[in-house]
Amino acid sequence: MSDKYTILFVCTGNTCRSPMAEVALRTLLDKERPGKAVVMSAGIAAATGFPATIFAIEAARIWDCDLSHHRSQPLDMHLIEKSDLILCMAQEHLAEVLRQVPSARNKAFLFKNFPDSRRFGEPVEDPIGQALERYNQTFIEIGEYLGKFLPEIVRRIDEKVRA
Repeated sequence: MSDKYTILFVCTGNTCRSPMAEVALRTLLDKERPGKAVVMSAGIAAATGFPATIFAIEAARIWDCDLSHHRSQPLDMHLIEKSDLILCMAQEHLAEVLRQVPSARNKAFLFKNFPDSRRFGEPVEDPIGQALERYNQTFIEIGEYLGKFLPEIVRRIDEKVRA
């Protein structure tokens, strides 16, 4: 078991939403709890090794977050099992996490619902194929939600690693 708290974001292709959330939270936690957490992302239909989309990279860059080194990875049982917290961008992502590892139900959440365990709610809309402005809006939306529940994430990190 790792002494770091592991957070996994899940979307479809792992080139837009989940990488943006990953880099945004990593940036926040580097200030709040440096060295105490591992932040990752994966996709339920992702191929291995693809970069984030150009617009995702640009939207992140606007907020001083670097996605240029991101490479996509598919969601698998190992990632689910080693994660302490799993935040899913949409209902179908949460359903796939729970299909693969039913015992993950206490650590997997719909992103906008966290920390509420309700299984239904609004998704973070996928900006794939849309203009840079839509990616910017998505990054801002993700950032606003992360800001709301950062104290809960920090509490969970502290509980595990005794910061």
